[in-house]
Amino acid sequence: MKPAWRDVTGILLLDKPSGLSSNQALQKARRLYAARKAGHTGSLDPLATGLLPICFGEATKIAGYLLGARKAYLAEVRLGITTDTDDAEGEVLKTLPVPVLTAAEIERALHALCGKITQTPPLYSALKRGGVPMYRRARRGETVEIQPRSVEIHRLDLLGHALDRLRLHVECSSGTYVRSLARDLGERFGCGAHLAALRRLWVEPFVAPAMHTLDELLRSRTAGGLESLDRLLLPLEAGLDGLVTLRVDGDQARLLRQGKRFVQAELTDQPVCRALDPDGRLVALVGIGMDGEVRVKRGFSAGA
Repeated sequence: MKPAWRDVTGILLLDKPSGLSSNQALQKARRLYAARKAGHTGSLDPLATGLLPICFGEATKIAGYLLGARKAYLAEVRLGITTDTDDAEGEVLKTLPVPVLTAAEIERALHALCGKITQTPPLYSALKRGGVPMYRRARRGETVEIQPRSVEIHRLDLLGHALDRLRLHVECSSGTYVRSLARDLGERFGCGAHLAALRRLWVEPFVAPAMHTLDELLRSRTAGGLESLDRLLLPLEAGLDGLVTLRVDGDQARLLRQGKRFVQAELTDQPVCRALDPDGRLVALVGIGMDGEVRVKRGFSAGA
């Protein structure tokens, strides 16, 4: 029997378990919510746990704006072992003795990897070449040429060091591979390294997230049905808290919902603003031209 899908809008802050791909976690949450439409904002590797924002219904329209957000992680790096995936799930390529490292030496290495850097993504990654994910090409034994990319590491703090293990707090731009940071750190120490564990702590604008596990969602649905689950959702607007707000009146809101433009006096240098109607409901994401013309970039239904 096919599930009775329903229209539901909101953002779920899922605490993804280890062992599931982001899409597998998404589909489990979607089935629990019986949501007709769902999408996640930025993949986590199966090894990783932590925050995976899932957008339902109209909220899927803002997923692209969340993908470029700053993120924070708790990472555990194991020194002395290099793998083909740069994490604990890969095949061991090399094992080398780990040098005795002082806190000062570790801090210098971490400092060198901060700021705007050029990073080479892992061989096994979801990046696509010719429409095919790199990990699929690698598994088929194809020669894969990986292009370095520019990323920004905002913070890279040492939380703990014991023998061959480092615990790090990482804050970085979208597109950063923490696996690559672990690999590059091991190269600086001359012994190699891989990412042993990873937990995503937050994603802007959800910097103090109240996350929900799949088990918690199941218990909530069993005890209180879909209404109980819906109370765990954040409103669509919560995903746009970092955007400048443009207040529009009833007539302007109606024009925007029809995809039409209008001119107003207020100017902003922001590429995207969120337009809210007099009741505080999200009408559209808009751009404002130098002539003051307000134009729709992404519209939302009145019931969102």
